[in-house]
Amino acid sequence: MALAAAGLLVSSAQAHAPAVGPADPAPVIAAERAFAARAAVIGIAPSFLEYMSDQAIIFGPDPVSAKAFYSARPPGKTPKEGGPLLAWWPNFAGIARSGDLGFTTGPATINGGKPAIFYFTVWTRQPDGGWKWVYDGGFDADGSVAPGPTTAPLTLPAGDAAPRATEKAMDQVRAAEIRIASLAKSNSAAALKAVLARDARVQGSHRPPATTPAAVDGELATRAATVAFSPLGGGASKAGDLAWTYGDARWDKGRGDTGRGHYVRVWQRRVGKWALVFDQIIEVEKPA
Repeated sequence: MALAAAGLLVSSAQAHAPAVGPADPAPVIAAERAFAARAAVIGIAPSFLEYMSDQAIIFGPDPVSAKAFYSARPPGKTPKEGGPLLAWWPNFAGIARSGDLGFTTGPATINGGKPAIFYFTVWTRQPDGGWKWVYDGGFDADGSVAPGPTTAPLTLPAGDAAPRATEKAMDQVRAAEIRIASLAKSNSAAALKAVLARDARVQGSHRPPATTPAAVDGELATRAATVAFSPLGGGASKAGDLAWTYGDARWDKGRGDTGRGHYVRVWQRRVGKWALVFDQIIEVEKPA
C-alpha cells in the first residue's frame, strides 16, 4: 500500500510538472515578424494594441499600462495613407523550455531609413496558444552593422532542463536583483559583471548592442560608476528557467545633475545558478 501510494504521488507530481522542451524560439520569432508585418498594414498604434497582452507595460517615460497608453492615441494614418512606416526584425531571440515566455531584440527603421533604433520585446504564450507581448521598448543606437531582415536570428542556448516552481524561481531572481542593487551603489559595472553570462548582451548607449565580453566592458564603461537600481516587476516561466525583470535606475551625472531611466533584464538558470543574459538601460530624456 505504501509503495502504491508513493507511486501515485510521483505520478501526480509529474502530471503537474511543467513540460520542458529544447527551447526553440521559432514561435516568438514568428510572432515578432507577424507583429511587424501587421504594423506595415494598419499602422503603429493599432498593431501594438492588437499584439499586446492586457498586462503589457511600456515606459512612457515611466512604467505605464500599454493598453491605456495606446488606446488614448489616435490610430493615425496607415503607411499606405502616408503615415510613418516603423519596420523592425529580430536578430537575437530566446525562449523558456516550458515554451511560455520568450523575447526578441533587433534593429528598427523609420520610413526605410538606416537602422537607428534597437527594440526589445518580451512575449508570453496565451491560453489559446497565441503570443502577446508584455513589454516593448527601444532606444536610439547605431544599427549600421546589424544583420538585415533576411538573416536568421541568433538564439539563446537552452537553460537548465530540470523544472523549478515559478514562484521559487522568481524569488531567487528577486534576490539576485537586490544583490545587484546593493553592489551597484559602489560599483555598477562590477555588480553586473558578477552575474553576467559570457554570452550576455548589454545595451543602452548609442553604440551597437554589446555581444562580446570586450564590447560589454566598453558598454558598461559608458555608464555611471555607481547606479541606484530599484526593482519594480517582471515574471518567470512555468519551468522556472527564464525570467525577465524591470526597474528604475538613477545615477549622478556630475555638476549637480542626476540621470534617470529604467532597466530591463533577462535572467536564465544555468547549472543551478541564475545568469544575466540580457541587460538594457533606457535613459529618460529631460524635457528641453
